[in-house]
Amino acid sequence: MNKEQLKQLAQNPNHIPGIYNYCDRWCERCGFTARCLNYAMQKKEKNDRKTADLADEQFWQEIYENLNVAKEMLEEMIEHQGIELDEQEMEATMRAEEQRRREAESHELSRTARNYGKMVDSWFKKNRAMFKQREKDLRTEFAIGLGKRELIAEARHIVDATEVIGWYQHQIYVKLMRALCQFDDDIEMEDPIQNDANGSAKVALIGIDRSIEAWSKLHELFPEQSDTILDLLVVLDRLRKGTEQHFPNARAFQRPGFDTIAIDKSSATSH
Repeated sequence: MNKEQLKQLAQNPNHIPGIYNYCDRWCERCGFTARCLNYAMQKKEKNDRKTADLADEQFWQEIYENLNVAKEMLEEMIEHQGIELDEQEMEATMRAEEQRRREAESHELSRTARNYGKMVDSWFKKNRAMFKQREKDLRTEFAIGLGKRELIAEARHIVDATEVIGWYQHQIYVKLMRALCQFDDDIEMEDPIQNDANGSAKVALIGIDRSIEAWSKLHELFPEQSDTILDLLVVLDRLRKGTEQHFPNARAFQRPGFDTIAIDKSSATSH
């Protein structure tokens, strides 16, 4: 994709500015894809890759050109805004950002989120046989005609719950890290509600909320796993309360599109 193609996509008046900054990246479950510049770019690049040959030098040349396009547009923006880059200031900023990242990694919220991700991996690994047995039982009951509608509904609930848990499992940590990495001085200069820290924290909270709902459904479907699922729910509840306490205005953040434009709920099961 060259610079002119990118600019043409960006000039589409139907696109909602910044909608991709505070979404959960689950495009398959989103009703706003037609209004998202990031989705349009991904679709264009995906179509281009369908005919791409990884052994073709031209393919890699296009990748290189895409990176140059981004670099050129960034340089144009800097020049247009009259920004002068001081090498020493840049180095100082990078050191400060690295320090902030280390502090965020050691924060209780990020440590809890990281631990939750590991707990999820462990739980599914230990219960792989349980899922296979439930699938076998559902197929047997379906074959002999026992409540087919209920069996299909249960299977769908299991699939949906596991997909939701898997989707947000690590994203919660990533979004909390982004929120925690914001500089306090920068936040103080911004709107007390509409700032990136709150926006990122809100996406993390949405992931936590939906994960709690999904685990609650598995708790209902697999009562024999009550204790282990409750352990995960306790961690998520602690993470949710801690995030709300650290970012008290996060829930009030208005995400472009998702919180500002009404949409047919039947067309979007995510966000």
